Amino acid sequence: MRIMVVMPTAATLPLIERKVAEYDIAVAVHNHGPGDKHFPTPGSAYDKIKNLDPRVGLCVDVGHTVRYGDDPYAAIEACADRVYDFHLKDVTSATAKGTTTILGRGVIDMPRLFRTLRKINYPGVLAFEYESEANDPLASVAESAGYARGILAGLDA
Repeated sequence: MRIMVVMPTAATLPLIERKVAEYDIAVAVHNHGPGDKHFPTPGSAYDKIKNLDPRVGLCVDVGHTVRYGDDPYAAIEACADRVYDFHLKDVTSATAKGTTTILGRGVIDMPRLFRTLRKINYPGVLAFEYESEANDPLASVAESAGYARGILAGLDA
């Protein structure tokens, strides 16, 4: 099924619910951390969508979740039935001032994160999100991908 990642308001959710039924698509509400007045955390979005059409789910942004001060592992487990998309990043601190960094160099316990995703049988995409070094991110993204592969290989060992 096609998934569209969106950043709605609570007021637009009824319209979104009608459109997912009309077009038979899935929609994933993206949490956007401390600056987001509508859905800063997966839990805040889940509370508004849990009783909607099951095609309305979540795009969990783990970096924004941590920057808000939420426990990302507990949030993922609590919303497991509606996690449809995942933005993977690490951040420098668990505060609003935290910025994106290379996976494994920040405050997120990546092995635990991957174990949590495996525990909920997450079947979707992990989208690397790396906002630093916009002019030349390749080396840092490659390091992040290598780190993620290493964790996954360890989980399978």
